[in-house]
Amino acid sequence: MDRRHLLKNSLALGGVVGLGGCAATPKAPAAAAPAPMPVSSVPMMDRVPVLAPVRAHADRLFDIKVCIRPFRTKGPNLDVEQIGDTMVVHNYGHGGSGWSLSWGSANMAVQKAMSRSPKQVAVIGCGIIGLTSAITAQRAGAQVTIYTRELLPRTRSVRANGSWTPDSRICLAAEAPANFGETWEQMARMSWKSLRPYVGLPGNPVTFTDHYRLSDTPVGQPVPVDPNLPPLPAPTWAGLPTQTADFGRYDDRIADITPKPQILTDDNNPFPVKYASRSTQMFFNFTEYGHLLTSDFFAAGGKIEMRDFHAPSELATLKEKVVINCPGFAARDWWKDKAMMPVRGQTGWLIPQPEVNYAMTYRNVQILSKSDGIMVIALEHGDMKGYNDSDESVRRAESERAVRVIEELFSRFPASRA
Repeated sequence: MDRRHLLKNSLALGGVVGLGGCAATPKAPAAAAPAPMPVSSVPMMDRVPVLAPVRAHADRLFDIKVCIRPFRTKGPNLDVEQIGDTMVVHNYGHGGSGWSLSWGSANMAVQKAMSRSPKQVAVIGCGIIGLTSAITAQRAGAQVTIYTRELLPRTRSVRANGSWTPDSRICLAAEAPANFGETWEQMARMSWKSLRPYVGLPGNPVTFTDHYRLSDTPVGQPVPVDPNLPPLPAPTWAGLPTQTADFGRYDDRIADITPKPQILTDDNNPFPVKYASRSTQMFFNFTEYGHLLTSDFFAAGGKIEMRDFHAPSELATLKEKVVINCPGFAARDWWKDKAMMPVRGQTGWLIPQPEVNYAMTYRNVQILSKSDGIMVIALEHGDMKGYNDSDESVRRAESERAVRVIEELFSRFPASRA
């Protein structure tokens, strides 16, 4: 029997011939076709991209910063007063809104300062309010000297959040002037417009990111306490009569320039939580932005003199007879401004991850990925957290607890998305 004939008969017998006499094996049923992937109803441009996970572990906390927000219960001091033959234009007390309102506030202060057409202007302080005031005065034609005890990298400004939060702890609603809403809106809109030229520059000094707000419960319901985490410390303002005070809210006045949040539907929610939304947020990379502003100031002929002031009368000894006063929280002691109130804030910093390009808030913890690290903030107790607390010592347990919240969240992500 030739080989071709043998092979043909073997196949006809179900493969018995040529397989050592094994019994025939029943043919397995065909595998069911995989279910088609659900078609998302979300337009392509609004779908959430694949997100890189945050390596949230306490041993990756490489820095913790503490600041005292220069909060003024009446709102920022933009008044003008005379000290001897020197005109002093105040520009301090912006609470948690200094980075956001800096250019608009500087524009208001410089307009008042230039009313005397001075050739020289002094600026007190080198935080973000002082630096933007100095640059704005230069653009108005003045020669500017900054008098300060600290350069920008060592000021309280760079220990802040650094997000676009123009009405964060800006005043107490009950103490703000009746027309403060109009003043605030003018500052906010001018700042928003002034920040536009810094977007897209090398190093992203000012940029935008997606901010995801996540919750296990419907919006408005209390955040559940995780029994696996250490208990929350008592709020520092507990027992104070101001603990129920309301901060001024004005963000609805600029709703036309504020991107609206997007509720994430089930077919567009990659997070292991039931409720999620996304909005677009502007923020500042302190290192790049601060370096750029300082370079611009020096390039325009600006000078910095290291000096510490102890009494308002010392301003009259300066050669400049027009002074823009931007001392931040130091105004409480130096200028004896009783409306100044400390509001403590702390940020933890995880080692940078360039592939993480978003912000997120979950269970009273907020993270924001910046060029110099992933910022982690504990938000328990709301806006009143840190009120009347001037302690600038580091509380590591607070930052470690916040990191653990994010660590637990990412541990629940499906492995295919890790």
